[in-house]
Amino acid sequence: MKEAMFYEKLTENRVKCLLCNHHCVIKPNGRGICGVRENQGGTLYSLVYGRLVSANLDPIEKKPLFHFLPGTTSFSIATVGCNFQCAHCQNWQISQFPHLFPQKEMPGDTFSPEEVVQNALAAGASSISYTYVEPTIFYEFAYDCAVLARQKGLKNVFVSNGYMSEAVTRHIAPVLDAINIDIKGFTEGFYHEVCKARLQPVLENVKLFHELGVWVEVTTLIIPGKNDSPSELEAIAQFIAGISPNMPWHVSAFYPAYKMLDTPSTKASTLVQAREIGLKNGLNFVYVGNILNEEGETTRCPHCKTVLIRRMGYKIIQNLIQDGKCPQCKTPVPGVYLAPLQTLRK
Repeated sequence: MKEAMFYEKLTENRVKCLLCNHHCVIKPNGRGICGVRENQGGTLYSLVYGRLVSANLDPIEKKPLFHFLPGTTSFSIATVGCNFQCAHCQNWQISQFPHLFPQKEMPGDTFSPEEVVQNALAAGASSISYTYVEPTIFYEFAYDCAVLARQKGLKNVFVSNGYMSEAVTRHIAPVLDAINIDIKGFTEGFYHEVCKARLQPVLENVKLFHELGVWVEVTTLIIPGKNDSPSELEAIAQFIAGISPNMPWHVSAFYPAYKMLDTPSTKASTLVQAREIGLKNGLNFVYVGNILNEEGETTRCPHCKTVLIRRMGYKIIQNLIQDGKCPQCKTPVPGVYLAPLQTLRK
């Protein structure tokens, strides 16, 4: 247990959490919406500092990040808890644990930031990913790990719903190298009904992280009957392209989970259509996820259309990018690459 960052004390021992855009006002002995930050006597504490329920070595493509250190691995960690309550959550057993078992102690093995970084280095990872649940809710531990990781030559990645407060975005950006942000839908109604949150703060953070120099990729899980209309997909594509045509967009297949067991899986044809919508609306890089689709997983030069990276699932089959450029026409391929490490952005 550790005193939380980003909160203010109010009267009658209440506190206001400033970590994310819920801005929870928490009474004594109460917790925020995330379920892992508790007011004890007028002081807000994180209940999950270092309490990891998952620590795995993943391909960076699994995050998904396709233009960030392609072909490398990322040491991926999570605690329980989340500030969203998505009806379709794939990791609901850990994200919703504090709500499902409010009387139970937070699970997980205890790690220090030093141990996380040491494990990442020993595993040969190029980065540490804060993922599986919303990393903002274990921010204190993530931040301590990120600072140390940077000192040891590791990169830092958030896989996020993008709901952190502006203050947190500006605080983490100097030690964050890449972030994948979910744009789960493009209406406030969808966010309210399905996620118990709001859309606008997410859109603001996509813009702000990009402005602050963090490499940003966006994912939309396409759910039949919920967020799959061509007009909504077109609006998402236009929003991303308005920030940068080189910001990758991952359109991924939904599979029944948690409270959406009666909703059908996404058809492959829907993802292909979504990819076409993205490309027609100004995006240079649109990828199909959660199904095997060779063209939908391939990176092509935005200028001459030469195949640059060929993938199968999370595996790199071929990578022809040289010094961050297309080997044929020498057009820069925006992203973050190794040997030598460089960032190319537009």
